[in-house]
Amino acid sequence: MVIPQQFHIGEAPGWSVNHRVNSALPGYLMISSTTATNDLSDLSTEALRSVGTVFASVQHALKSVLRAKRIYISRFGHAPGYPIHFHVIPIYDWVEELFWQDDRYRVLETFAEGPGETPTDGAELTLFVWREFCERSEPPPIKGPSVAETIAMLREAIAFP
Repeated sequence: MVIPQQFHIGEAPGWSVNHRVNSALPGYLMISSTTATNDLSDLSTEALRSVGTVFASVQHALKSVLRAKRIYISRFGHAPGYPIHFHVIPIYDWVEELFWQDDRYRVLETFAEGPGETPTDGAELTLFVWREFCERSEPPPIKGPSVAETIAMLREAIAFP
C-alpha cells in the first residue's frame, strides 16, 4: 500500500512513520518496516536496532505534544504482501471519557467497574478506537488539533535517528 504524502511523518533507518490513513483519531500512527517482510528476523541489524528509538521518539512526541494519557504500541497484521508494522494508538482523556459514556461498550464491564474504580484495559480501548474512529463513517467529534494539524505538529516534534 502506498501511503499518500499528506499522511507521511518521517523515516528512520529501516522504518517509515505515518498517520493511519483511515483513522479520524489524531495521532493514530503506523510504524512500518521499509523491508517487505512480516518477520522481524528478516530485518537488518540496523533496522532492528533503530526500532526502539523510533518507538521512543513517537511515544515521547504523542505524550509531550498531544498530551496523550496512554499510548499503545502493538502488532496485529500478518497479511502477506504487507511489511511488518506496528499500530501506535494514543488514548487521550477525552477518548476515555467517550468510551465510558457509550452504553454499547458497557458489556465489557465484566472486567471493569467504571471510571475511577477499576480502569479499563488496552484491548477494550483499542476496540473502541477501531470501531469509533476507524470504521464509522461519522466518527465522534475530536477535541484538540485535527488529523492534518496533528501530522504537521508531529513532523516538527519527532526526531528520527
